[in-house]
Amino acid sequence: MFAYLNLTKPRISLHFAITGLAALIMEGSLSDDPLRMGLLVLAIFLTGGSANAFNQYFERDVDKQMARTAKKRPLPQGKMKPIAALLFSIIIGGVGTCLLWRWGTPLAALLGLGTIVFYSFYYTLWLKPRTPYNIVIGGAAGAAGPLIGWAAATGGLSWAAVAMFSIVFFWTPPHFWALALCCKEDYAKVNYPMFPLVAGDAATRRQILCYSMTLLPLSASLYFLGEAGIVYFTSAMALSAFFAWEAVQIVRKKTIRSYWQLFGYSIAYLLLLFMILIVDNLVA
Repeated sequence: MFAYLNLTKPRISLHFAITGLAALIMEGSLSDDPLRMGLLVLAIFLTGGSANAFNQYFERDVDKQMARTAKKRPLPQGKMKPIAALLFSIIIGGVGTCLLWRWGTPLAALLGLGTIVFYSFYYTLWLKPRTPYNIVIGGAAGAAGPLIGWAAATGGLSWAAVAMFSIVFFWTPPHFWALALCCKEDYAKVNYPMFPLVAGDAATRRQILCYSMTLLPLSASLYFLGEAGIVYFTSAMALSAFFAWEAVQIVRKKTIRSYWQLFGYSIAYLLLLFMILIVDNLVA
């Protein structure tokens, strides 16, 4: 059972679901229907989990060659057969999409299905092996949680949902490129044109810094849109400023340790930012 859970990349899928939950709570119309809200959050988790499971199914041979994945992912470890992983990916994706349709709206179901198709097929099979900007374009799939959540509650979208999408979208390149700087040899081994391999470390560090700086105004935008309070605003500014500071450090230090520090903080940053956003809206 743990192997199947691991196939969903549970930490990533949990982050995806939390961003969707933040949108549901901010929108507010389902606050008196916790069962429906819980089912929608589960659906968003399953949608993200399906995309991640398809990703591991398609990359199973590549994952065997990379030190970072060979000993961590269930398919390279032989813990399940590829056909079982494929069926699992299809089933949880289907369940997630059906839940979004039944308890949400057609738009939410369409966005959920689109996320699975975009990440699983377009990003994994097309973008990743062909362009160093794979994660920039592909990051749209990982940022879709708030759009799905808002659409599930309202049948439409809003500037607040777009702002939350933008935060995750612009967070993704510095998060992933910090990892790519640490694991260049792995990506070179499998001929993936990751940005550090194509553009070099110096250019990657500059891009990380630029993207990190955008998180300051983007995270503040929810406050100026009237969708978050002063607690969120001050916390978001502090978290985003420290993110930018960590990005400055990788430009100055140019060490693997500084890259890992930024990568680790980026995970905590997104989780903390959206958890504070949730709490801020619950107590407002």
